Amino acid sequence: MTWPIDELKTAAIVFVVTIFQVSVLSSITLFGGSANLVLITLVAVALLRGSIFGAAAGFFAGILIDTATLSTLGVTALLLTLAGYWTGRYAETTGRDRAHAPLVAVAVITLLYAVGELVLNYMIGEDVSPAAAFHALPPTMLWNVLLAVPVYALCRRLLGERTGERAREVQFFG
Repeated sequence: MTWPIDELKTAAIVFVVTIFQVSVLSSITLFGGSANLVLITLVAVALLRGSIFGAAAGFFAGILIDTATLSTLGVTALLLTLAGYWTGRYAETTGRDRAHAPLVAVAVITLLYAVGELVLNYMIGEDVSPAAAFHALPPTMLWNVLLAVPVYALCRRLLGERTGERAREVQFFG
């Protein structure tokens, strides 16, 4: 079986970013929040390649993070899989060529990721502090949105844009 180049490039990007996030960025906090480079990269990949590609990249990144940090296996993988899928759906239904798409997607997915993480950790019986999580959310969202443009530009340069593919508009029945 031969692997297409897109999948190999994406796997390499996600692997490098995940290792960098776990080993370096996880210990850096600025103004009470820290950037989630994996989430930003996942949003960029999903915007460029679509929902299925985004979900697969999210699952791969989540499993890497869960095993590297020895946290509950599957929590981060589930959250990043959902984030990649829904970001890809956003790209497929609204158009990839909009300049604000990476900024909006990163802001919304950062918020949903934080809420999802709280809910899942509460459901499995982990100690969670909603006050601490929501106190760190504004600076984290700020860092993620600030990094969204350069990360998206780098991913677009590395992965390229799909040619000949036009975004489909949402069709309502009835």
